Amino acid sequence: MIYFCIPSHNEAATVGLVLWKIRRLLEDTSREYQLLVGDDGSTDATQEVLEPYLNALPLTVLRSPTHIGYAATIERLLRETLKRSDRHKRDAAILLPADLSADIDMLPELLKRLDSGADVIIGEAYTDSHATGASRMVRQWAGRILGRPVRIQGVRDVVSGYSAMRLVAIRHGFRGRQGAWLKTEGWAANAELHAWAASGARRVEVVPVTERQDRRERLSRHEPWARAKELWAARRSLVAPPRPEFATTDRTPRAATAKEAA
Repeated sequence: MIYFCIPSHNEAATVGLVLWKIRRLLEDTSREYQLLVGDDGSTDATQEVLEPYLNALPLTVLRSPTHIGYAATIERLLRETLKRSDRHKRDAAILLPADLSADIDMLPELLKRLDSGADVIIGEAYTDSHATGASRMVRQWAGRILGRPVRIQGVRDVVSGYSAMRLVAIRHGFRGRQGAWLKTEGWAANAELHAWAASGARRVEVVPVTERQDRRERLSRHEPWARAKELWAARRSLVAPPRPEFATTDRTPRAATAKEAA
């Protein structure tokens, strides 16, 4: 079973399209999947947009009556996957944003890596031509700003919001973590998640993902210097996970699709 974990806060314009694209991508396969949307106290039309999908798709909406934040939302989604699954070594969670900032076409490569035995696959984002120089620089330096606690050998983009994680890696990685799993917010929370999950993984791999800045509805959410300040402030809250017992990293480039080869 693949659990698609989609945190959403006021993403009514795109969240339905993300769900439909996932469905179209998987409709000709026999792969079992569930869609889990974490509606983080949205005040727009998100609830109304999701309503018709509840009957058409294997969809569950975990709605918070108030805004609890990105980190708490993704933690809630991941804990739900662990509770639902009775085969943590086989099943996996895929984390995707609800803003359609990445093409869903990268999903087959994530699934392919899972099928080949990888436990954690991080989608390293490469910004498109719409990104400003400041945005590119902050993204490039984000991991270094956060420092050693979230460093993963061979992984450039630890703050990526696109990843696939076998549930056993999440369970093993966070088993000694007291209280809330994630102590920071935003990009720093992504870095925490990946570092701790990687500590419970046997194989960590990466795949490239093109991030489309022109698809973002509210660019003010992603103002680069504000993000840089948030990353710097998050350093004091970060704790390194236990030393990985057996994780290795494979940076083998993904195979080109037939469409790319053409």
